[in-house]
Amino acid sequence: MDWGMKNRMARIIKPDTGRAVMLAVDHGYFLGPTTRLEVPRRTIEPLIPYADSLMLTRGVLRSSIDPGSGANVVLRVSGGVSIIGPSLSDEGITTSIKEAIRLNVAGIGLSVFVGTEHERQTLLGLAELVNQGEEYGIPVLAITAVGRELEKRDARFLSLCCRICAELGAHLVKTYYCDDFEKVTESCPVPIVIAGGPKLETELDALEMAYNAVQQGAVGVDMGRNIWQSDYPVPMITAIRAVVHENYKPKEAHDLFRTLKDKEGKKAASAS
Repeated sequence: MDWGMKNRMARIIKPDTGRAVMLAVDHGYFLGPTTRLEVPRRTIEPLIPYADSLMLTRGVLRSSIDPGSGANVVLRVSGGVSIIGPSLSDEGITTSIKEAIRLNVAGIGLSVFVGTEHERQTLLGLAELVNQGEEYGIPVLAITAVGRELEKRDARFLSLCCRICAELGAHLVKTYYCDDFEKVTESCPVPIVIAGGPKLETELDALEMAYNAVQQGAVGVDMGRNIWQSDYPVPMITAIRAVVHENYKPKEAHDLFRTLKDKEGKKAASAS
């Protein structure tokens, strides 16, 4: 890697811990105004100081993120489909490399849909994005999406997806946590972050997933709904940071979350 690529990677994965807390707020590109992300600026702004990087689209970046905030950005550059369309896998590249450079992003990311009718086009899209990223020193995040076929989230399938992404040159891979997750990380020669997925039943469930993933070889998380759909998103992202960067165990992180939640509640009550 040349200096620019290394510098951008250091904006995503913190060099002092080798870990990453990415905040995923790109859901609107195919879901529209998702619950608690209806007004992006309102949701994202309080969380920026706690996220190592934000995963979002150029539209939300320009409209909702203060350029002076110091936010590091991994730019979502794929899309072209919606939740009500015939196939979530029929994506293409939506944003040029010149646009990414103009926006001074730390990285660019797109989804690949292995095992679908659009496998070839999304994998070739990844390869082309890597070609462009290498030319300009911008790391590429490959996202192993599965569309509506959630039953595919097993170690054998995700190992296949992640390895193919690495073989095509991705610098970082985002995938789902699953049983035997160490088989996925061991067979992928580039860093892996896990997706948070749909909102889990409790904050402790999300903290346990993050902890288990890191213990089994992930460098961190790219978590969205399990943070900003929490009733207390700042305490939640703080607890996730404690797991990822400070090796807190789930119960310790949950205790931290509850302490911060109580403080936030008391502060709100005194202000009303």
